[in-house]
Amino acid sequence: MTDTVFTNKGKFFDRWAPNYDWLFTTVFYQAVHKRLLDYVELPSEPNVLDLGCGTGRLLHRLATQFPTLKGTGLDLSVQMLHQARQRNSYRTRLIFKQGNAESMPFAEGQFDAVFNTISFLHYPHPQQVFLEVSRVLRPGGRFHLADYTVREEKGTRVFPFTPNSIRFYSPQQREQFGAAAGLECLGHYYLLGPVMLSVFEAVG
Repeated sequence: MTDTVFTNKGKFFDRWAPNYDWLFTTVFYQAVHKRLLDYVELPSEPNVLDLGCGTGRLLHRLATQFPTLKGTGLDLSVQMLHQARQRNSYRTRLIFKQGNAESMPFAEGQFDAVFNTISFLHYPHPQQVFLEVSRVLRPGGRFHLADYTVREEKGTRVFPFTPNSIRFYSPQQREQFGAAAGLECLGHYYLLGPVMLSVFEAVG
């Protein structure tokens, strides 16, 4: 069942990939990326992961702002990754891999920071994703989760937009996911409209 969900999700985004960066929604996402960078602090020579990287736009911004940064983009869609690799202006510093957010092909403590922008809403098992993020973060590393949110009293909202639908979570629910994975929430910040950034730190 779960494998079918991931296969269908991948195919859904494969169809979008060739024209994804020309869609109206992408203009919105780029504005979110720009505001997200105001909250990012990284060590010297950071190694970062962009989870659900799509066509690689956020990693490109990060590499531009942080000249010593090395980054990996992970995405379920082969065609999104194809677009990311074609447009990669930092080939010595950025790489892109195909994979599943619930079972990432990375070592424990591999990254100084993990980013996830407008992608968390697609994951069928959000707690498992938090556990994987916690596993691949070094102690003290940070997880930057930027996605649509809902008010706490309303809880999760489900929309039948893609295969297996999409889900929006409240700040309180995000904190619960983080606490169960050993990630301490440092704060929540509205970036643009209903898109909220939640910053977590890996507890040593």
